[in-house]
Amino acid sequence: MVSSSEFSLIGRRGFLRAAALAAATPILTEAHLAHAADKAAIPSGMAQHGQGREVPPPDAVLINANENPLGPSPAACEAIAKITPTGGRYDRMGETAMLAKTFAQQSGLKESHVAVYAGSSDPLHFSVLAFTSPKRSFVTADPSYEAGMRAAETAGAKVVKVPLTANYAHDVKAMVTADPQAGVIYICNPNNPTGTLTSKADIKWALANKPKGSILLVDEAYIHLSEGEDVLDLVAADQDLIVLRTFSKIYGMAGLRCGFAAGRPDLLASLKPFGQNAMAITGSAAARASLLDPDLVPVRKKIIGDTRRETLSWLKANGYKVIGDPQTNCFMIDTGRDGRGVIAALKAKNIYIGRTWPIWPNAVRVSVGTVEEMARFRVAFREVMDMPHQAMLESGEPLNLASLNFPHLS
Repeated sequence: MVSSSEFSLIGRRGFLRAAALAAATPILTEAHLAHAADKAAIPSGMAQHGQGREVPPPDAVLINANENPLGPSPAACEAIAKITPTGGRYDRMGETAMLAKTFAQQSGLKESHVAVYAGSSDPLHFSVLAFTSPKRSFVTADPSYEAGMRAAETAGAKVVKVPLTANYAHDVKAMVTADPQAGVIYICNPNNPTGTLTSKADIKWALANKPKGSILLVDEAYIHLSEGEDVLDLVAADQDLIVLRTFSKIYGMAGLRCGFAAGRPDLLASLKPFGQNAMAITGSAAARASLLDPDLVPVRKKIIGDTRRETLSWLKANGYKVIGDPQTNCFMIDTGRDGRGVIAALKAKNIYIGRTWPIWPNAVRVSVGTVEEMARFRVAFREVMDMPHQAMLESGEPLNLASLNFPHLS
């Protein structure tokens, strides 16, 4: 066990350094990454707003940002409508505190082990800034969700990428030995972009064998969509980890913004210097209503799971290569050709899919949409893949993500 003093930022590094780091780069979300990919190839005549951000046509199939097309539950919408008239006041009824209490009770945690944020992107960013530095690295799987790497670069930390295993799980043994000076070992489980699982046994092994002074940052954004085991019991046991949760996925609240960081109180305290803005009462109320709906998770897990399985079965039956055994609301296809060209060609057909990752330039990520949206995807994908490679490239402008520098966010 690492002592609380080893993780204390407030006295050691100070609020000034924390403020400087927090202001040095925007907090990236899945939406930013999706918009950056879309902006890189905006066909002539496409409507734009802001700093060149694309406005997709009303009939576009948007399966590019791992959103939930089901949206907020009826209970969440009712909670928003009910609380909105009180929006002229701050959180006078303690809605955010009630949300934290509800989550803690359902998860077997003390309330002191739960912090509420506007999504999980903030605590992901803050955790990396708090526990990495020019002397403490950020270790991540490759491919995996990129936002933590951006935060590590802001902190001046070395980014260590470790390829996934042959089964597309996190290679925890390689990750914990990748750098003896690691500050954060990031495990996205299920993984974004592959949708694949890493076992709880492997995560526990990583926790037991990680470098001294490091933490595990376990991102469980997609855990409810899978058969994977969560690790909140390790938080309850006061281990050296922070677990991230969001309402953007199964709960369908990506635009409403709500999430949690769960960890020991001293670990959560280290995040506070980087940002402590209050939650919107609408997001808090909707999130609490969602937690209290006993049918939401199992019903949506089945709907999204059935649609995913139907799509994957079609892909495999038609000879397309699905990577691994995806368990969530996204999957990757090895197209056998330039993935950015496939993305652009599909976009020309009004089908927006996700991005590529440098380690797998031929693989594209696809989010799970509605049954109707996935049917349209299948038709368009077959048409694109039936094109000769050069014809495909000419059908749409290939993406150039320019290393994802996100100039429009500055």
